[in-house]
Amino acid sequence: MLVTSQTDKQTKASHTPDNVSIKAQRMGFEFGEAVPQYWLDNSYLISHTMNALSVLFPEGEQFFVDSVRAFRDQIKDPKLKEDVRGFIGQEAMHSLEHIAMNQHVRDQGMPVEEMEKDLKVILELTRKLPKRHQLAITCALEHITAMMADMLLERDDVREDMHESMRPLWVWHAIEETEHKAVAYDVFQSVGGTYAERAFYQLFATSALGVVATWYTGRMMMNDRKNFSVKGAAKDVWRMWGKNGTFSSLIPAWAEYFKPGYHPWDKDNSELIARFKSQIEQYIAPQYQKGNRRTLQ
Repeated sequence: MLVTSQTDKQTKASHTPDNVSIKAQRMGFEFGEAVPQYWLDNSYLISHTMNALSVLFPEGEQFFVDSVRAFRDQIKDPKLKEDVRGFIGQEAMHSLEHIAMNQHVRDQGMPVEEMEKDLKVILELTRKLPKRHQLAITCALEHITAMMADMLLERDDVREDMHESMRPLWVWHAIEETEHKAVAYDVFQSVGGTYAERAFYQLFATSALGVVATWYTGRMMMNDRKNFSVKGAAKDVWRMWGKNGTFSSLIPAWAEYFKPGYHPWDKDNSELIARFKSQIEQYIAPQYQKGNRRTLQ
């Protein structure tokens, strides 16, 4: 009996709740004249910040997929194998939808192509790290996206600040980030990832993301400097980083990652998935109502 229990413990590597389904869904979002230039509460700085984050997603999520896929043959737990399939499919859909958004940002005169090229160079350098270290980076960034997703789904004020033409994309993305928030982490744990690797690369990835996101936001602001104002920028910085700010409010959740026994599902927010998933289904384009099989698997 003891041997069986140990074997079960070793093979059952997925900790995603049974009531959470990780399945890819193409949405077919379109972005046109209905989207205002400053789509987040008419805020210059915050809208450019979110646009900059969107530019990071297609290439960044391909990196996530590659880092997880590198260990797929080592996974023994059937449920975790299925989780990985869902993770890869969902990340593929995120890339496609954000490519559409990024085209809209490009049409506004932003240097999206140059930023994408620079990001490819950064990620190619990162790919020179050992495979498990790349996976640790993915775990760290998945934690950041998951806590941002949780904040978006929990806070009515943040969602309502988004223009109605842009809100469905970000809510849908938040739902799926919540669904697969533990997949990379479970793979990392199952292939022998260590606490030291996890903690170090959270610091590394957070710093790198902060630098690149700030750099990209600045480039967009330079292309749109005619609308810049010191007063407006100061107000927006306070909204993001002041008391109960959009990003400053995430610091406690970010710090949770450094607990030795931490797991992404320590906070079970699966009820948020159920609440918003039924609402977001109305935004699926007709051609994708019956699903879409295109993935990066």
